[in-house]
Amino acid sequence: MGAIEIIIAMLSLVAGAAVMWVVNNNNLKTKSVQIIKDAEEKAEILKKDKLLEAKEKFFQLKSEHDKEVNNRNANLLKEENRIKQIEQSLKQKQEAAQRKDSELDSIKQSLEKQQAAVQLKKEEADKALNNQVKQLEKIAGLTADEAKKQLVEALHEEARTEALSKIKDITDEAKLTASKEAKKIILSTIQRTAAEHAIENAVSVFNIESDELKGRIIGREGRNIRALEAATGVEFIVDDTPEAIILSCFDPIRREVARLAMHRLVTDGRIHPARIEEVVAKTKKQIEEEIVEIGERTCIDLQIHGLHPELVRMVGRMRYRSSYGQNLLQHSREVANLCATMAAEFGLNVKLAKRAGLLHDIGKVPDDDAETPHALLGMKLAEKYKENWEVVNAIGAHHDEVEMTSILSPIIQACDAISGSRPGARREDTENYMKRLKNLENIALSYPGVEKAFAIQAGRELRVMVESDKVTDDQADLMSIDMSQRIQKEMTYPGQIKITVIREKRSVNFAK
Repeated sequence: MGAIEIIIAMLSLVAGAAVMWVVNNNNLKTKSVQIIKDAEEKAEILKKDKLLEAKEKFFQLKSEHDKEVNNRNANLLKEENRIKQIEQSLKQKQEAAQRKDSELDSIKQSLEKQQAAVQLKKEEADKALNNQVKQLEKIAGLTADEAKKQLVEALHEEARTEALSKIKDITDEAKLTASKEAKKIILSTIQRTAAEHAIENAVSVFNIESDELKGRIIGREGRNIRALEAATGVEFIVDDTPEAIILSCFDPIRREVARLAMHRLVTDGRIHPARIEEVVAKTKKQIEEEIVEIGERTCIDLQIHGLHPELVRMVGRMRYRSSYGQNLLQHSREVANLCATMAAEFGLNVKLAKRAGLLHDIGKVPDDDAETPHALLGMKLAEKYKENWEVVNAIGAHHDEVEMTSILSPIIQACDAISGSRPGARREDTENYMKRLKNLENIALSYPGVEKAFAIQAGRELRVMVESDKVTDDQADLMSIDMSQRIQKEMTYPGQIKITVIREKRSVNFAK
C-alpha cells in the first residue's frame, strides 16, 4: 500500500506541475500580446509626432524660402526701377545736350554776324573820326600832337593846383589829429628803446670757427641761406660780426631747430639745399622727441601720473615758451610746487593741486588759436583730455575768465601771482607780440596757393612761400598788394611791414 500511495502522489505532483505550466504559459502569452500591443501604440504615437514635427519644419523652411524669394524679387524690382531711372536720366541729359549743342550753334552764328557788323561799324567810326580830326586841325590851325601837348600842360597845371590844395587839407587834418600822431610816435619810441629785450628774446647767436665758413653757408648766389630760411622759417643774418651768425625769429623752437641744423651741417661739411632740407627735417623730429622727453621728465619730477600724451607734449613745449619774459615751464613748475604746499596746509588733495598748477598756463602753448584767452583755451584742452573738473575750473578761473567753483581755483590764482611777482621773474608783456606775429602768418596762410608763411625781423617783414604750379608771377604780385591792404585794415602795428611773396619752381629727376 505504501508504494501505491507514493506512485499516486508522484502522479499528482506531475499532474499539478503540468497544470501550472499550462497556466503560466497562457499568462506569458497574454503578457507578450499586451506588450506588443503597447509597443505598437507607442510606435504609432511617435510616428504621428514625427510626422507633425516634419510637417512643421517643412512649413517653416517653405516660409523662409518664400520670404527670401520675395526679398530677392523686391531687390530685383528695385534695381530694375533704378536702372530705368538712370536710363531715363541719361536719355534726358542726352536730349538736353543735343538741345544745348543746337543752341550753341545758333548763338555762334549770331555772334559771328554781330562781330562782322561791329567790325563794319568800327571801320566806319574810324573813318568818321579821321575826318573829324582833319576838320578840327583845319579849323584850329593845330596838329593833333600840338593840341595834345597843350592839353597835357593844362592838366599838369590843374593837377599841381589840386595837389597843393590836398596838401593844405592834409596839413589841417594832421593838426586836428596831432594827439593821435603823438601817441604813434611815443609807441615807436618805446619800441626802439626795447631793442635789447627784443634781441634777447628773438635772436640766437651761432658761433663758427672761422669766417671762411660764412661763404659756404651763404652758398652760390645765396642758394644755401635761402634754403635754410625757407626750411626753418628763421632769418639768418651773416654780417661783419666776427666768427658768428645771427639767427633771428620770434619762435624759440624754430630758432633751436635752426641752431642744431646749422651745427650738424657745419660738422658734416656737406652744405647744399638738398642736404639742408634733410638735416632740418631730422632736427625737427629730434626736437619733437626732446619735447616729449622733457614733458615726461617734468611729470616724473612732480610725481604727476596719468597725464594724456598730448598734454605731456604740451608741457614739454613750455620749455621753449616764455611768459612775460619768464620761462613758462619753470614758472609752471614753481606754481605746481607752491600749490602743493598750500593745498597740504589746507588739508586738500595735493596731487590735484600740483596737477592744476602745472597745467594752468597750458593754453599759452598752442599756436592755432590766437583769439581765445589762454585761460579759456587751457580749460578747453583740459576738458578735451578728460582732466578732473576741479583742475579744469582752476585753469579757466585763474584770471577770472570763468566763475570759481572749486576751492583749488583761488589757490592756483594766488600761486600764479606769487611766482610772477618774484623780483626779476618777469619783464614786459610778450603775449600780445606773439599774437600779432601769429596773426600775420595766419593772414598769409588764408590765401589759396600759399605753402608757408614766416613773420621775421620782429614782425617788420612777412615772407610768403607760394606753390609755383598754383600761383603765377602776376598773381604773386597781386597777392602781395592784397595782403598789405588787408593787414592795414585788420591789424594795429608800429612802423611798417614788408610783404615778400616768393615763388620758386623746382624740377627734380633721378638718373638711374
